[in-house]
Amino acid sequence: MGRKNRNRQRAQQNRDGRAEGKRSRDDAGWGAGYAEIIKENKLFEHYYTELKIVPEGEFEEFMEAMREPLPATIRITGYKRYPDELAWHTNLSRKILRKSPLLEKFHQFLVSETESGNISRQEAVSMIPPLLLKIEPQHKILDMCAAPGSKTAQLIEMVHSDMDVPFPEGFVIANDVDNKRCYLLVHQAKRLNSPCIMVVNHDASSIPRLYFDQDGKKDILFYDRILCDVPCSGDGTMRKNIDVWKKWTTSNSLQLHGLQIRIAVRGVEQLAVGGRMVYSTCSLNPIEDEAVIAALLEKSEGALELADASPDLPGLKYMPGITSWKVMTKEGQWYSDWSEVPTSRHTQIRPTMFPPTDPEKLANMKLERCMRILPHHQNTGGFFVAVLVKKAPMPWNRPDGSSADAPVEAVEGETPAEGNPSVPDTPDLLEVKKDNVCGPPPPKKMKLFGFKEDPFVFLTEDDPIFPSIQAFYDLSPDFPKLNVLTRTHEGKKRQLYMVSKELRNVLLNNSERMKVINTGVKVWSRNTDGEQFGCAFRLAQEGIYTLCPYIRARIINICVEDVKVLLTQENPFLRKLGDDAHNQAKKLGMGSIVLRYLPDPKDLDAPQCPIDLCGWRGKTSIRAFVPRNERLHYLRMVGVEVFHDKQGKRNDCSTEIQEGSTEDAVGLSQEHHSSVPFYDAAAAETGHLEVLVG
Repeated sequence: MGRKNRNRQRAQQNRDGRAEGKRSRDDAGWGAGYAEIIKENKLFEHYYTELKIVPEGEFEEFMEAMREPLPATIRITGYKRYPDELAWHTNLSRKILRKSPLLEKFHQFLVSETESGNISRQEAVSMIPPLLLKIEPQHKILDMCAAPGSKTAQLIEMVHSDMDVPFPEGFVIANDVDNKRCYLLVHQAKRLNSPCIMVVNHDASSIPRLYFDQDGKKDILFYDRILCDVPCSGDGTMRKNIDVWKKWTTSNSLQLHGLQIRIAVRGVEQLAVGGRMVYSTCSLNPIEDEAVIAALLEKSEGALELADASPDLPGLKYMPGITSWKVMTKEGQWYSDWSEVPTSRHTQIRPTMFPPTDPEKLANMKLERCMRILPHHQNTGGFFVAVLVKKAPMPWNRPDGSSADAPVEAVEGETPAEGNPSVPDTPDLLEVKKDNVCGPPPPKKMKLFGFKEDPFVFLTEDDPIFPSIQAFYDLSPDFPKLNVLTRTHEGKKRQLYMVSKELRNVLLNNSERMKVINTGVKVWSRNTDGEQFGCAFRLAQEGIYTLCPYIRARIINICVEDVKVLLTQENPFLRKLGDDAHNQAKKLGMGSIVLRYLPDPKDLDAPQCPIDLCGWRGKTSIRAFVPRNERLHYLRMVGVEVFHDKQGKRNDCSTEIQEGSTEDAVGLSQEHHSSVPFYDAAAAETGHLEVLVG
């Protein structure tokens, strides 16, 4: 047998082995190694029976729900002009959605719409914290532990609640300690094409304090809203993370408690007076939940207040926070009070893990305002959430060292050591870090240089690339040139991005204080052959809705039939367009264009929201320059259903794919504008859908 044949055979065997392995994992239903996992943990049952977090008589129902697969839920992107019923709950597990032939079309729909940023497949309880933040478009928001990014996406959507404003005053800074997970975060954020998001990579417990210019002076940046969704033991996720069943012990919570407090402390330090912070976990354990909130409230000396969030989600079923709990070791030893803990256990069990002993102090905390979501009450995962409002600076941040009656308008100072919440007058909150038992070892000092990320370089107003862009697209005088950036100091600028004015302010004032992974939305890409047509930069679909308010030329108005032609034919002749669009196109020279559909209120069968597509006007033809999944989305909007079978076979109704001249495609990447096969058919039966959030 020749070498090539042997190599082919080995490659085929490898493919067969991988396919068989995948089938085995899929048959198990949950992933490699999960088939052997028995959904039982006696210590877990004993612990939560003793703590009485589940109403009397419901514990068996609670455990049965924990053993059932988690149903799939989806959320429609909130700022893309959709109705108010934005979150939907199916009666189907993720496995059934993925594997059922009857649901193949629906699954493809979910995948492509998720990739194009129009929906998010997000667990129902995960949607709650952003809703409770009460975000407005002008808010400065910090997401402290953001990866993988489903909640971050919600925050971005809320900042962009008015789609007619391309640059809201507010922004989202999304942080995660794990560099690799930061790129999952970038992927999530990029789907939404926002100029108001920045992804950074820091330890949340020591995230650096940032500065910005305000009225000619440099001020500390305090956030209006902070999402503090901390790392946790995750026992509320047993329905989807099956390995928690065999790994669960109380030691997970004991080890995380200190880290959770440190992160929460750092959060409230950076929260503006009058601001709102949501603390959340996917754990049911009071050591990670009420104990952390009680510690924060006690040390705040009245600066923080637990808000009653129940009116904000009136349909939500939840259990109020508890005010009495005990601490159990992994060996099953119980302690009701810190005084009972032997000295030998002081490195594992801390005073802040217990409820306050003073009845009046405990009552004033109003811990019952915390919310614990139990799986059997509305077929969800388990979750905990609490809303904190900041009434005054934290005691250790008050410049005069005064107590809780300091004036609300006092300006917070810096912590004793920049980026470190450790202070002499809060020993119980922070001893856990010194003991090095509640969480990972103290992080090494953050390096501010030597990261491999490309730089973020803002263009100057007189940059030589601007005149040709300005003239070609007839940009309006109020176009914010100073918000344009690139990712290189040297050589030709290949991509141009835009951020909001406020994020530009943050970047310019903190470039040496933080590690920025990604920011900005791509608005132009260099086209090497474009100069002959008057401009070296073509429009990028990602940034079309950011740019369009400023573009006054190179626009062709199109109708629904034009949309169908442009998105199903790769390079149609100009004459394929309707008469109106054809006449407009003939008046334009070659180069990048905007293809704009405007709704007709009289034609209710047509899409009732505007559509802007990037395109290219060739010598004799025209094409849309739109990523594949976005094409599928717009085709669905105009009534064209798109579907591939599992073998990749497709019915292709585009009979004139290569109709236009090859000269017309000069300089354009094939990746973004391949034709999309389609057929007109009803969607498959998709099972019951139930609205979650109005």
